[in-house]
Amino acid sequence: MEHTSLIERILRGIALALVVVFFMFPLLWIFLMSFQTNETILSIPPQLFFTPTLQNYTALITGKLTSAAGTLDIAFMRNLWNSVFLSVTSVAVSLLLGVPAAYAFARHKFRGSEDIAFTLLSFRFAPPLLVLLPLTLYFQQLGLANTYFGLVWVYQLICLPLILWIVRGYFEDISADVEYAYRIAGHSWFATFRKIALPLAGPGIAAAGLLAFIFAWNNFVFALVLASADKQPVTVGALAFVTASGIQYGQIAAAIVLSIAPTLALALYAQRYLVEGLSLGAVKG
Repeated sequence: MEHTSLIERILRGIALALVVVFFMFPLLWIFLMSFQTNETILSIPPQLFFTPTLQNYTALITGKLTSAAGTLDIAFMRNLWNSVFLSVTSVAVSLLLGVPAAYAFARHKFRGSEDIAFTLLSFRFAPPLLVLLPLTLYFQQLGLANTYFGLVWVYQLICLPLILWIVRGYFEDISADVEYAYRIAGHSWFATFRKIALPLAGPGIAAAGLLAFIFAWNNFVFALVLASADKQPVTVGALAFVTASGIQYGQIAAAIVLSIAPTLALALYAQRYLVEGLSLGAVKG
């Protein structure tokens, strides 16, 4: 019996190791590519042992890309700053608007509330190309094209429905009896929302904010059409590495490593909030 159990553990360990290798190998390969030259990357067969170089990262940081066609100016670090600014600002605005709205939908049932909530969620279902043309025309008329304000506004189509529906579920899992008891003590609904509901739903709000941040960070279409090069994020700025002399694979790999670093660091930091979210809703009425 013990022998069978040992075999099962070994097989499970092997299966788990294969799954980890399958999903992590592309990331590892990109990380190794970021320290190679184009000649090493394109060599056949691929070289597992090579002399590492930092020229790809140097080109990104200094903004000088050297290729066979000459030296090109790239604005990757500005693109990286644009991604940070647009994602953080968009999520902050979505949390400011979406969390109170989610609480209202969870606690106050009124006529048409489900229809309104589903309409907001449908914005997340709609493909970006469906709204891109009218948005472009409206933005040009309102003077919002190629502005940070306009991009943050259109990013609400990505973040706001996501935060609204995720946080609403967390508020619904919280027992309303705790809030009623606090209200009976003479406190206002806003004090109840701020001191009772928000702390209890904090892990859920953090998880929703993290997910919205990732979706905003990965957006490509809106920034490609509605912004010029000086306001575009890294997802669009990576197109600069497709040059007349060819594709700069080493710089692309280095750009990928630098662009996923903020989201990876944020996800690792927010792990404790995600774990705390498992206990949310433990008190039931």
